[in-house]
Amino acid sequence: MSRAFVFPGQGAQTIGMGRELALAYPAAKAVFDEVDDALGEKLSALIWEGEQDALTLTQNAQPALMAMSMAVVRALQAEGVAISSGACVAGHSLGEYSALAAAGAFSVADAARLLRVRGRAMQEAVPVGVGAMAALLGLDFDTARAVAEEAAQGEVCQAANDNDPAQVVVSGHKAAVERAVEIAKAKGAKRAIILPVSAPFHCALMAPAAEVMAGALADVTINAPVVPLVANVRAEAVSDPDVIRALLIEQVTGAVRWRESVAWMAGQGVTEIWELGAGKALSGMVRRIAKEVETRAVSMPEDVKTAAEQVS
Repeated sequence: MSRAFVFPGQGAQTIGMGRELALAYPAAKAVFDEVDDALGEKLSALIWEGEQDALTLTQNAQPALMAMSMAVVRALQAEGVAISSGACVAGHSLGEYSALAAAGAFSVADAARLLRVRGRAMQEAVPVGVGAMAALLGLDFDTARAVAEEAAQGEVCQAANDNDPAQVVVSGHKAAVERAVEIAKAKGAKRAIILPVSAPFHCALMAPAAEVMAGALADVTINAPVVPLVANVRAEAVSDPDVIRALLIEQVTGAVRWRESVAWMAGQGVTEIWELGAGKALSGMVRRIAKEVETRAVSMPEDVKTAAEQVS
């Protein structure tokens, strides 16, 4: 049986996530300590006892979700399940950093610092209110991309997240995204809704953030991951550190090709996908993309125990 490990992106964050893992596994608690030390602040206090609004801020949510995912990774390791036992790793947007940290491409501390920079840069790239994102439900990718192109009208409007066969997120200038919502409805979308996000991620408007990340990533050592990364912007496996660095920069403005990534893994013989970290959103997407692939979401101590028992 071939297994892949995947890591969630923004939107999965909740107050209290990881607290029970940290109490049950010293190795999981150590992850939160490492992140606190790397950032020079008690992000763990915000994650466990703070306000949801503060945790949802991009600069906090990104390192927090990585910390949660890595706490799950370390708990699994404590139970004898290593990332190297899988065929590959993948992550949705910021989850790509979690995937790379899990696979040993860079340290938890470096991942935390990079995600703090990434979150801040993405937030600052576009003034609040200028950009927007919308989920188009019930349209395939090609139709959604055509909707975005029609809606642009000289502004930016791009297909940003190809999540599953019936969910595509578009991103760009607010007025263009609002036009896309109306065009999508006219083309038969089941729903088309503006998302409660603070910036238009994964589109050309993020170019200033991509420049910031190019600088930040230039200073970080990236090792070859212990298993390949199925990269968001390529939807296929990569292992070369220089290629990974380039793709992480490209990813800021590029589309998250999640549907294709999951299909690629299934095509390579992956039969089960474990989602490590907060929430179960990716597991739902996987089931809609590749029905034959079994899914498992691991976020609590009992999930870790059950998963480890299945492997042993």
